[in-house]
Amino acid sequence: MAKFIVRRVFLLLLTMVLVSMAVFLITEASPGNVARNVLGAFVTPEQEASFLAQMGLDKPVYIRYLYWLIGSDWHASRKVGLPLKRITTEKDFEEWWAVREDGALIRWKLQGEDLIAIVRFADGTATEYTNNERWQKDKAGVSSFWGVATQNHVVRLEKGSDKKIWTFVVGTGWMETTGGPVEYIPLKKGFIRGDPGLSLRTGRPVAKSLFIRLRNSMVLAGIAFVIVMPLALFFGVIAGLKEGGIRDRILSIGGMMFSVIPEFVTGIFLILIFGVWLGLVPGATVFGEKAPWERPDMLVLPVLTLTLIELGYVLRITRASMVEVMRSPYIRTAFLKGLPYWRIVLKHAVRNALMAPITVIMLHVNWLMGGIVIVEVVFGYPGLGKYLLESALYKDINALEAGAMILVIVAVGTQLIADIIYTFLNPRIRYM
Repeated sequence: MAKFIVRRVFLLLLTMVLVSMAVFLITEASPGNVARNVLGAFVTPEQEASFLAQMGLDKPVYIRYLYWLIGSDWHASRKVGLPLKRITTEKDFEEWWAVREDGALIRWKLQGEDLIAIVRFADGTATEYTNNERWQKDKAGVSSFWGVATQNHVVRLEKGSDKKIWTFVVGTGWMETTGGPVEYIPLKKGFIRGDPGLSLRTGRPVAKSLFIRLRNSMVLAGIAFVIVMPLALFFGVIAGLKEGGIRDRILSIGGMMFSVIPEFVTGIFLILIFGVWLGLVPGATVFGEKAPWERPDMLVLPVLTLTLIELGYVLRITRASMVEVMRSPYIRTAFLKGLPYWRIVLKHAVRNALMAPITVIMLHVNWLMGGIVIVEVVFGYPGLGKYLLESALYKDINALEAGAMILVIVAVGTQLIADIIYTFLNPRIRYM
């Protein structure tokens, strides 16, 4: 079993690498313009070029992929000549600083043609001073400087540059300024160190936004899973015990009816009936700053939609597996031996009949996490599926990559759990 788990972990890592490459290349090749999505349709070529440079999107694809995977701070540190450090301020903002030889934190800003150093000491105090001695002239006589800027980039500043740039200001958005950096390295630690970067769409850390969306989807998927799976297995077993009976016909037809109706149709019907006509529950999910469990009334319709969709599919899989098992020779032998009916069903039939449904259920855990995008969009539910859809429309590569990695972990992890459950359902199965 230990070797099997190690192989599965290796498979997980390999799958994550391959999927991350595929997502990166597909996003790169897909139509759309990130700068126009963020800045608007009337953005000028100069504004677009400035935005792409600031976000690091002007660099080659393989460089951007490496930055996303292993971070850019190691490369930026060599440019600055000092080690870099990320801190979290009292207001919960993340800031990047260079670390001086005396341990103080330092970064720079341009004021006119003067280079201003901002120093932060260990006790939290800060000071500023003119640091023009750091300007370095190249062979063409142009004075430039590599340093950490106040917008969490390592930048190359040029003295006297009148280049127009767009800068993201927290709480304000993208603003145009004159003068400043002519080259950027956006700072991030990389996905393998838990930092997938900033969202190109919102300017916020992807990790924080993704955690909230993942939590919301897990709440929705978890409630639906706990409700639908026991019901589907129970009704599937009941239907499969008497193939062609009245219970089998009713449950099979009902399950097929709900499974073939598209999710958005089911959701809209439920909104019209229970939200508009009867007014029993809200027809949309608007949580604000609240967690989903603080407004359980808003979860009723999304959970009910998922339940109806999943119930029919898993029910029919369980029913088909139960019918096949009940036709097996060993079941007929048990009846001929005179064993009690329910003992045969519970001890011999059900355990083997659950093998196929367990596979489907584990696959549908992944579907519930990432494939409920239609349900989330219909009800305005702020979950992972809706987040990935919005990110795809904006070509927000950092958010897409992080979301895809979460889904890969869920997919491979649930299959590992399914394989372990198999060993309890069927003792003959062993993994070496």
